[in-house]
Amino acid sequence: MTTEAGTVRPPAGAQAVRRALDVLHCFHDNGPDLSASDLARRLGLSTSTAHRLARTLVSAGFLEQDARTARYRLGPAMTELGRLSYHQRGLHLAAPELSDLAERTGATADLALRSGPHAVIVAGGSVTPKVGLRRPLHSTALGKVLLAWPRAGEGGPRSLPPLYAFTERTIVEPPALAAELARVREAGYALNDGESAHGVRTVAVPILERTGHARFALAVRATPELITDARLDWYVAQARACARALEVLLLTPGERRDPGERAG
Repeated sequence: MTTEAGTVRPPAGAQAVRRALDVLHCFHDNGPDLSASDLARRLGLSTSTAHRLARTLVSAGFLEQDARTARYRLGPAMTELGRLSYHQRGLHLAAPELSDLAERTGATADLALRSGPHAVIVAGGSVTPKVGLRRPLHSTALGKVLLAWPRAGEGGPRSLPPLYAFTERTIVEPPALAAELARVREAGYALNDGESAHGVRTVAVPILERTGHARFALAVRATPELITDARLDWYVAQARACARALEVLLLTPGERRDPGERAG
């Protein structure tokens, strides 16, 4: 709804808030700018409703609109909140440790947390403008770790949408995924061996709270020629050493495990 002063007034109620948040989530895939009709198609709304929601978000700074194409992209308020969240979580403190891990191992080092059915990479070598930050839980080592040691309120394999096969190695049956997560908990680490993409091998370990839940997952990613079977234990040990350092940096003293306690 537009007032006489020309300002955009959002629909009242929780449904409008939910729809506005859904609009923001449309930009998760880091793709091109979206038009009102693009948003409407993705959300199952009329174009006029999608346009009204988008204009409301523009007025609040959460979206911005290209004057030439009339398409929308995330706005400065999202950048500001993202940077604030990054520092409030202490993630800026993780960068030197991840850089050191990458240098020691010759692999890409990433730190992730869970958001619904995805692992969201929040720091590390994969955080670039050209690379999407979300990874499916079921097909990644990061995701397996976050599923194996879930925090309160986070569901297990049964909470996930239908499991999509990215390669012939991807686990797509819930019972098989449950068995894999049991192996992950027993071993204390997860392995992605070509399950998300061919030619990629990833080892991930949890950053555990005192309660035994994974606050973050830490991974090193390279090719099978680098992370060989013979050197797998060494890569796991390097990742675990970095994870323990990050526990000190990212968790409060009351949240940290006792020294010497092992995941699993």
